[in-house]
Amino acid sequence: MACLSPLQLQKFQEDGFLVLEGFLSVDECEAMKQRIGEIVAEMDVPPHCRIEFSTQHEEQLRAQGSTDYFLSSGDKIRFFFEKGVLDNKGSFLVPPEKSVNKIGHALHAHDPVFRSVTHSPKVQALARSLGLQMPVVVQSMYIFKQPHFGGEGGVSRRMIRAPAGSWPATSFLGAEPDWDNSLFVPTPVQKGALVLIHGEVVHKSEQNLSDHSRQAYTFHLMEATGTVWSPENWLQPTAELPFPALYT
Repeated sequence: MACLSPLQLQKFQEDGFLVLEGFLSVDECEAMKQRIGEIVAEMDVPPHCRIEFSTQHEEQLRAQGSTDYFLSSGDKIRFFFEKGVLDNKGSFLVPPEKSVNKIGHALHAHDPVFRSVTHSPKVQALARSLGLQMPVVVQSMYIFKQPHFGGEGGVSRRMIRAPAGSWPATSFLGAEPDWDNSLFVPTPVQKGALVLIHGEVVHKSEQNLSDHSRQAYTFHLMEATGTVWSPENWLQPTAELPFPALYT
């Protein structure tokens, strides 16, 4: 099981993140990599739906934030591409398997390999040790972090849906400040590690300067007890796929 010790729980509460080495076995990691390879091999995205993923404010609003392909991806498995891998007609400039930035946002619901990882007994035990009573899985993504591409995340701004008929179809609440890079804590991890991050912790991922993709599976949990999911959030549960409960 994967219950946190009192010392680990204290560290997570103090730092807002915790690295759990060896959380996933080599076999579990290889099963996900094999499955994602099969999914990419079967990828069939019409050129007009091919979106270059960006973390930059204006590019987010103009590109993925204003397309139905992105906005309706919360309950589907869809593909988002690195910058510079598509020409102006949406054709690939690099091999398709080298073009993908991430796959989201519902691997946890639709693919049995990723569902078994997300809902595994050790993930459930971890959530219980964090005090989550009725967690639901909000979204999941497989991130490739291709060589020489970078991105970062934070909590100072939040993408929301604009009123119906507006353009861009999304906007941001808040703005990304200029962070002091010296305050970030580098956290190297080994294959199979789980990086547990509190939702309010600013985090980023530097450029991948190696010659291999730096692949990771990520999923987001929300406590459903006493919680209302904002109707402004760009990702919304649907009748076809309400946010699934973690505990079964």
